[in-house]
Amino acid sequence: MTKRIAILGASGYTGAELVRLLATHPEFRIVALTGERKAGQPMASVFPFLRHLDLPDLCRIDEVDFASVDLAFCALPHATSQAVIKDLPRNLKIVDLSADFRLRDPAAYEKWYGQPHAAPDLQTEAVYGLTEFYRDDIRAARLVAGTGCNAATGQYILRPLIEAGCIDLDRIILDLKCGVSGAGRSLKENLLHAELSEGTQAYALGGTHRHLGEFDQEFSAIAGREVRIQFTPHLLPMNRGILASAWLDGDPQRIHAVLMDRYCAESFLHVLPFGTTPSTHDVRGSNFVHIGVVGDRIPGRALVVGVLDNLCKGSSGQAVQNANLMLGLPETTGLMGAPVFP
Repeated sequence: MTKRIAILGASGYTGAELVRLLATHPEFRIVALTGERKAGQPMASVFPFLRHLDLPDLCRIDEVDFASVDLAFCALPHATSQAVIKDLPRNLKIVDLSADFRLRDPAAYEKWYGQPHAAPDLQTEAVYGLTEFYRDDIRAARLVAGTGCNAATGQYILRPLIEAGCIDLDRIILDLKCGVSGAGRSLKENLLHAELSEGTQAYALGGTHRHLGEFDQEFSAIAGREVRIQFTPHLLPMNRGILASAWLDGDPQRIHAVLMDRYCAESFLHVLPFGTTPSTHDVRGSNFVHIGVVGDRIPGRALVVGVLDNLCKGSSGQAVQNANLMLGLPETTGLMGAPVFP
């Protein structure tokens, strides 16, 4: 039976990416699209690249008949998302793409997002949405919290290594380059073409990036002790993509073997031959992650490089992958499209 889907916040980049993916999903049908500031407008006027699709017009959230919805994707900003979700029907399955339910500890949420959580009961109910590591919990969940796109990239290259104990946990340096769409669709001066084009910059320096809350939570739980990595993101003048480079103390061949073993059965995660590293071009527009490992000239050190598309595998594609599990469908349904190149 076709599953009826609502997308709350469909006028943003992740909302549009959800529509793009669901347009060819064989088991999902979009029955409601919301956009508070663009309510009443056809999706084609907000995103002309979707004009070939037969879609419902954008509406307000309070106009949606949730009794006729099997699952809702919530692609709203953080803080807004928790306020909306706490008032939705308690039997409705939800995949949230915001940051509101990623951190299990209310104090951690307040630390990283600067305000108390408005729905702490739901915060404890939510399952963390890193699919390949939480799929059994996701299958049984009502509310799934999608990961941060930067956090997902870093975890895919580091989690198996922390689990295997094959790297020095006190000497993890993660350098990340990300495309501008990760900052959302709102107008920001530093994202104007003249401000961003032909240059790059580091941001959220000194351990202030909010996705560090996810790294702290997940890596410390795996290790059974506090793990605090050094993490610096950089904004690049490209639309999509994340490239994460992790400098690690450990045997490069062992690191490569651990990653190969952990991901050999995964549909979306591919570890390249030793000595080969990926480009963001390799995964653009897809739900795939590519990971490469190389040795350093200094013995006992390695570089691990991972890439994914921040709007797809880092957000909306991951959300569809989780929704498939929640609704009893094969995990890869609607997500095996090849990357777009060039």
